[in-house]
Amino acid sequence: MIADVLTDAETRMDKAVESAKEDFATVRSGRANPQLFQKVLVDYYGTPTPLAQLASLNVPEARSLIVTPYDKSALKAIEQAIRDIPNLGANPTNDGSIVRITMPELTADRRKEFVKIVRTKGEDAKVRLRGIRRKIKDELDALKNDVGEDELARAEKELDAITRTHVDAIDDALKRKETELLEV
Repeated sequence: MIADVLTDAETRMDKAVESAKEDFATVRSGRANPQLFQKVLVDYYGTPTPLAQLASLNVPEARSLIVTPYDKSALKAIEQAIRDIPNLGANPTNDGSIVRITMPELTADRRKEFVKIVRTKGEDAKVRLRGIRRKIKDELDALKNDVGEDELARAEKELDAITRTHVDAIDDALKRKETELLEV
């Protein structure tokens, strides 16, 4: 029983770490990256649809990205959805068949602002991990009548170790992203 609860904790924490890494990828650094547009929803015939389902994304140069829609009638909606992305600073241009996005050079102030955003996302991910830990601890406490106190104490120590490992993984990803953002 305890092993199942701890396995569930590890699985849920792994998902939280992956989610944090995906969140970090959505903050732009100096280069164009298709992951920046991973969570963009386009109003396609009244339905919010992920951009990746409507178009292919190519990076021909370090600071430009080309969006080629599968359906040319979605071109205006794609362009508008990209224009509505907060903190991107890019102005997409539409030539009738593709949308070209040129990423502007980041200023030092803008880089620092992005570092703050990434740190906030990292702290949010750690809060999610602590929430998972709290729920798992409650599940372990519910097993108190079925298992001995020694086993429960060992399980709590193991839960703390699992949590610490995942918090460290988020910190490592955060440091890598900060380094990437501050690199000129």
